[in-house]
Amino acid sequence: MKILMPGRILERHVGGNTTYARALADGLRARDVAVDPMAYSDHAVLTMAAETRQAMRRGSKNEVLHYVADTGPLVRTRTPSVVTVHGIASRWIEGVRNPIQEKVWRTRVNRAIESTDAVITVSESSAEDISEVFDIPRDRIDVIHHGIEHDSFTRPTVLSPGIAARLPDQYLLYIGNIEPRKNLTALIAAMRYGCVRDLGLPLVIAGKPAWNYDASMAAIADSPDVIYLGFVTDDDRVALMQQCAMFVFPSRYEGFGFPVLEAMAAGAPVLTSNEGALREVAGPARILDSLDEEGIAQGITVAIEDMAWRTTSLSEGRAWASRFNWDASVQAHLAIYKKVSDR
Repeated sequence: MKILMPGRILERHVGGNTTYARALADGLRARDVAVDPMAYSDHAVLTMAAETRQAMRRGSKNEVLHYVADTGPLVRTRTPSVVTVHGIASRWIEGVRNPIQEKVWRTRVNRAIESTDAVITVSESSAEDISEVFDIPRDRIDVIHHGIEHDSFTRPTVLSPGIAARLPDQYLLYIGNIEPRKNLTALIAAMRYGCVRDLGLPLVIAGKPAWNYDASMAAIADSPDVIYLGFVTDDDRVALMQQCAMFVFPSRYEGFGFPVLEAMAAGAPVLTSNEGALREVAGPARILDSLDEEGIAQGITVAIEDMAWRTTSLSEGRAWASRFNWDASVQAHLAIYKKVSDR
């Protein structure tokens, strides 16, 4: 069997979608399944055209196209095909994209769903959203949870000298893309509250601007309580999680929520929201009562001062995160590939 995935995701790191694609590709190759990238360009329209041309070709025997990041072909594929749709934040919250961006995104996702043979998503929450928004039967959507590379997060890891030199001994941590639904402006505003400042813990933010990030980046630049690292290496990401006083992830919506599970696997106490798929994956993490700046400030203060919870969260978080493994995820994907190949 041979699987083709979008090169724009597989060969460039764009966040959780790339983590998913690369982990899946590695697991498939370990099972002697070939994985190749589809052609792409630095221009989004040219990339869309290239992926659509791929869809129009008739592939070789046992070849499957897997569009791993919501969007894909504009026409019905001539080769067995799958699309993974990760979630629909805009069903529940405003400001994810501007109206034009949202219309384009929904049109492209709808075309990808109609043009492929199977739809995968990563949580029951996302499956319900996809079924409702795109009016497709729920039983046409296969839910396959992501996995976590547990050894990578449990193995003691040292910060690179350049990153270590910029950090205090103790800090709060956020890792993820810079975009509106991550709720970073509220998190940064919460750092101004006296109860949080009295803790003496700055907020470290690691991640790159994704889209509609102007307000978040302006808040980062204006805050004396934030240390912004930009995009960090995999090793630094692990080390940051292992050494933080607490991982704070007040997202207003997640299709899955990689960072929450990764932080738990690394042994960090986690404070997060209960939105979208986080209801399924947050497990023993502490849940914020409110996602506005005051609620986040109160949540940080209470959680940091609860030493009993911070101690037990190490073992409980790692045990919970261990339920999510790539081996099971890859096997479930293989079953879908074989199903569409046999049609």
